[in-house]
Amino acid sequence: MTCEQPSESRLRAGFTQTDLLVTLAVLAVLAALVVIPWQRSQGGTRLAVCLNNLKQVNQAVLAFAADHNQTLPGPLADQGELQWWYKEQVKGYAGLKGPSSANDAVFACPEDRGYSDPRPFWQSARFDYGSYNFNGVIQPGAPSLAGWPVSAVKEPRRTLLTMEWTAHGPLSWHRSRTGLKNAPFYRDAESVAGFVDGQVALTRIYFDGYTAAYLRDPIPGYAYRYSGN
Repeated sequence: MTCEQPSESRLRAGFTQTDLLVTLAVLAVLAALVVIPWQRSQGGTRLAVCLNNLKQVNQAVLAFAADHNQTLPGPLADQGELQWWYKEQVKGYAGLKGPSSANDAVFACPEDRGYSDPRPFWQSARFDYGSYNFNGVIQPGAPSLAGWPVSAVKEPRRTLLTMEWTAHGPLSWHRSRTGLKNAPFYRDAESVAGFVDGQVALTRIYFDGYTAAYLRDPIPGYAYRYSGN
């Protein structure tokens, strides 16, 4: 008695369209189980890098002050806007030498996607190759620590010293409600921020619907303030 081997045509017929769809569905589920945790892990890693970089920048600003009679960076005649170009005063304290460039990794947040320009801030000479701002906006009505003595800041644990640009909006590069879009601004957007006491944290930023965040302190219930008094 011999066993009849199934023909190739019968094998092909045995794998139906339904089988194919089921197989594809299973593969899609398996892929999602791998890809989604990986994406979350990558996002968490980039946030960690951004936090660590800003911590170093924040410490560089404080080290600059320590070497300048406890005075924070102030505007210089031959530089651009202080909130960006403070970098030229403090970058040596972050281990950088020579002209600023896009290679200054410590001043770059890997989630930075820029704003008006089609590239990250840290890739642009216009913003002195940095993702992070100093709380030194020189503009009527804007709170600012430009040229302040550190000892004059009344609440150092709550007062912003450095921050991602997005805290000025506010927007978020990390847990964005607008996806990859840079509009509209919205309340409680989370930005990495550094404080006068040296701490760095992912911080909710207040928005009243029409006033840019950097122009005012928040209402009660927020962990930060822009003004030092």
